[in-house]
Amino acid sequence: MNTFIIQRRLHFGKPLRQRACTQALSAVRLFGAIPRRCAITFAWVRQRAREPLCRWLFLAALAAGLVSCQAWYSANVPPSPVATDTGPLPTGAPPNATVSPFPSPTATVSPSPSPTATATLRPLVPNFAHIVIIVLENREFGSVIGRSAWPTVNRWAQEYTLLTQYYAITHPSLPNYLALIGGDTFGITTNCTDCFVDAPTLVDQLEATGRDWKGYFEDMPRPCYLGDTATYVQKHNPFLYFDSIRNNPTRCERSVVPLTQLESDLAADSLPAFSFIVPNQCNNGHDCASSIADAWLAHWVNKLLVYLQPRAARAPYLLVITWEEGQGDRSCCGLPEEAGGRVPLILISPLAKQGFQDDTPYTHYSLLKTVELAWGLPYLGHAADEMAIPILTVWK
Repeated sequence: MNTFIIQRRLHFGKPLRQRACTQALSAVRLFGAIPRRCAITFAWVRQRAREPLCRWLFLAALAAGLVSCQAWYSANVPPSPVATDTGPLPTGAPPNATVSPFPSPTATVSPSPSPTATATLRPLVPNFAHIVIIVLENREFGSVIGRSAWPTVNRWAQEYTLLTQYYAITHPSLPNYLALIGGDTFGITTNCTDCFVDAPTLVDQLEATGRDWKGYFEDMPRPCYLGDTATYVQKHNPFLYFDSIRNNPTRCERSVVPLTQLESDLAADSLPAFSFIVPNQCNNGHDCASSIADAWLAHWVNKLLVYLQPRAARAPYLLVITWEEGQGDRSCCGLPEEAGGRVPLILISPLAKQGFQDDTPYTHYSLLKTVELAWGLPYLGHAADEMAIPILTVWK
């Protein structure tokens, strides 16, 4: 009946004023973020509300649309808590961090006037015990997905969650790595080795909340090493570019380490809450064949899953596999018209959907935002941008 009413076009009387229609549509949107199918319906009716007697048809369609979307709101839009003064950031939090507009997993709901009413919000992103990010080099989405040189990656893409519209920020490598943990490229446009940054990072936020972290870099000669070797390059190690890490030798040597340390940490049951893993120049696909990078991934991801899966019931995990930049300049999500290209991203987690593809446009800032949302942290830099959409639809 609703479809019949909406699709009828009547042709007598004076046109309905657009201003009234616009105000009515705006009032609808005040209810919250409506699903795309509802927004399209209301916009369709609005366009046709210029005709006679359409005022009551518009109101009828509006009411029907609200009723049909009520279930969607209940399942997807948590109630907004009562606004309160949250006070200053906790000690140690970055001074210029942006407070998250999304409810964090630890947010408390304002008490209801009824003494028997209680509310429990399901977090938008699970509160993981471990998040592991593995970053490879220089592959466009179509150079990996569906290609026989990447058999293991393609099996994971089918079994777990694959983001099909995920974009790097820019070219070349370094600014993408900085964006992943700092939320910005900081004006850096080259693979410089002395362009250091005085800015807060994700790991500053983690330490302020009592979480540990490590960056594991294959063929790094020693912890906190500055410079390049034949197979290790500093441009793929973003931690060393931030003054708060590099200029604190104790902190840097504890947490910015060679990949060999990962073996020891797994054996000692001491994998940190956040791990950032980068292969050497061959195994990341930069200097060697794709099949070598695929085999390297199979080896290390298997080691990590052997550690993580038996502990998943009490320590849920998220393992992310992505590439720092593509081979093209494709863009999305408010980035410049020419950006870092479309790259694959695979999510492996017992809390993520299996055999699922998400075609929502995301960027490296989206990944940073998702990590911060999972752990109730303020958003850094461009992770706070409205166009940096967090990864939400993939969770069970």
